[in-house]
Amino acid sequence: MPKHHIMREERIKIEAWKDAGETNGDIAKRLGRHRSSIGRELRRNIVPGKKRYIGIAADKERIKRRAKVNESLRKLLPDSALASEIEKGIKKYWSPEQVIGSMRLANPTAPSVCPETVYQYIYAYAPELKKYLRCRKGKYRRRYGTKIREKRREEASKKRIDTRPKVIDKRKRLGDFEGDTIVGKEKTVHILTHVDRKSGYLLMDKLGCSTADEARRITTDRFRKIPKKKRNSITYDNGVTFAGHEQLEHDLKINIYFAYPYHSWERPTNENTNGLIRQFLPKGSAFKNLTKIQIARIENKINNRPRKRLGYHTPQEIFSGCCDLT
Repeated sequence: MPKHHIMREERIKIEAWKDAGETNGDIAKRLGRHRSSIGRELRRNIVPGKKRYIGIAADKERIKRRAKVNESLRKLLPDSALASEIEKGIKKYWSPEQVIGSMRLANPTAPSVCPETVYQYIYAYAPELKKYLRCRKGKYRRRYGTKIREKRREEASKKRIDTRPKVIDKRKRLGDFEGDTIVGKEKTVHILTHVDRKSGYLLMDKLGCSTADEARRITTDRFRKIPKKKRNSITYDNGVTFAGHEQLEHDLKINIYFAYPYHSWERPTNENTNGLIRQFLPKGSAFKNLTKIQIARIENKINNRPRKRLGYHTPQEIFSGCCDLT
């Protein structure tokens, strides 16, 4: 006899055969199960109001019971003493394995969990702790075959441009930005640009080492100075600089989308603005010695330049609300 639990497809068959008047023994023979298993299944899952067995409803009840059991068995719960102790260790930049090992060494009889449970807890209940983990792209890095899995997971987490609300395409509101980087002569120093689609308002920042962490940190600091109603979305290209988009979404409460690879025309506002910046920083320019003041001056000149598409108002005037487009 099969030892596994009754499956969803079998429950649907039980419902049909029971409605047709077949006995528990007949159904058991059809499924290759013991008659007592069918009887127990029927007793546990009769729908009270209808006084009959419904296969789909029975399967939903099974899922609820399983979840309840799992919850009761879970050792690591939010706001528990054990969770608090583990979080202290994680904030010291210790790995979950190091935290658990240290706790067991200090008190062998104290309640404990395995490192895998700690990872599950962090990603389910305390995502703010991810920044303390050495490897933050996936839940954790396995020893072998990680690059392919990480790339697939990261790709699956991206919201593509064709899932954006239509209001973004129409440029009817402020706060929908496009983002990209301009590479300097050194190849290691970039200029990070964000441009509002409606007004053309530009934000320019220097990335000294061009890592995803630095880009996320600088973007977070810059956007927090913008009113919440004017930060609705960002559309990026697929550069590794924007690999921290999930944390950025969480920190800024903003929707982030990605253009398709090699589809630069899907971010026309940003591409056009980067071209304007090249008037001041031609291709081949070195960015290493650029100061914040110099970058701010370029940003200010572009934001206060009249635009034909804005009725010869400036991006600064439109974005600040001094005037509006008709």
